[in-house]
Amino acid sequence: MSPDRAPAPAVLQVLPALVSGGVERGTLEIAEALVGAGFRALVASAGGPMVEALERLGARHVALPLDRRTPAALWRNAGALAALVRREGVAVIHARSRAPAWSALLAARRTGARFVTTYHGSYNEGVPGKRLYNSVMARGERVIAISRFIAGLIAERHRTDPGRVRLIPRGVDLRVFDPSAVAPRRLAALRAAWGLPDPRPPVIMLPGRITRWKGQAVLVEAMARLRGEAIALLVGGSEGRAGFRAELEALIAARGLAGRVRLVGPCDDMAAALLLCDVAVNASTDPEAFGRTVIEAQAMGRPVIAADHGAARETVAEGETGWRVPPGDAAALAAALAGALALPAEARAAMGARARRAVVEGGYTTEAMQRATLAVYRELL
Repeated sequence: MSPDRAPAPAVLQVLPALVSGGVERGTLEIAEALVGAGFRALVASAGGPMVEALERLGARHVALPLDRRTPAALWRNAGALAALVRREGVAVIHARSRAPAWSALLAARRTGARFVTTYHGSYNEGVPGKRLYNSVMARGERVIAISRFIAGLIAERHRTDPGRVRLIPRGVDLRVFDPSAVAPRRLAALRAAWGLPDPRPPVIMLPGRITRWKGQAVLVEAMARLRGEAIALLVGGSEGRAGFRAELEALIAARGLAGRVRLVGPCDDMAAALLLCDVAVNASTDPEAFGRTVIEAQAMGRPVIAADHGAARETVAEGETGWRVPPGDAAALAAALAGALALPAEARAAMGARARRAVVEGGYTTEAMQRATLAVYRELL
């Protein structure tokens, strides 16, 4: 580099770890956009299996114990982040989770780096002091809300100046979630792995990690009410939740649904998986801050039945791209499933096509999310 040429601006994203999940995926997507736009992309976390993918994008990972939440750990991490900011000339720190955000806020104040947060969740407030702990996510110079639902929650809880809030929905990568890009062999591989008969019966799919609030038990109870030969696939990992998985298996057996409701585990090819289903379900019993599985299914041309709360009210247009049902109501979900499966295949396909158009035209894409987030950084530089 010539001596009169300044180094490219650096943006540092901070989060607890890079193991799996939507926050982690979003971190990689923004790192990719930063590198493509000529920024230096840094990510600090406690590490994990996604580090390799991050570094393949041209970003750099810095290992720090940001998964620790004790006051002493937050203080030590603040010092380590401040040192990193000074050493690398970081212009913007972008915090994506609460414990690392407290450390990042302190580091920003010590160094003069600009501070951005993404308010990723509805964040439980069930214990004293939790609102104060959560409030760091609303203290950014710019606060990114991932849905209108979350933007409203920020205003209600924290009275954040609306001029600091930027609405940037999460996005789906249309390069991956494209029905025309899925080769038949990928579908055949999943059919074989999951033991789907040929010709297959109608398939209902609930994608999401196996955890109580994602509503898998609600779908099981709905399947017990649903006539016909439809199969429900619960697609997602259950790491650390063996107890709940065992409860689900017992419930499936008790309702006589062995073979009709299947826990198939995690899937590395969700685009192909969604093409195998006739209707996708989001049955979360707590409001989704966004619910990326909804737009992934829609991008693959599949109608969605979603619990009628949270951001699903923004992404699922009743009767146009899918249906919404009262949260936790197995009877209502069963009725909606029966109605969806009774539609002629052509009608479901037309609804799926409208759903994909809604994703593209509504800006629910990775590209739109990347572009809008980089615009936030540029506001502050």
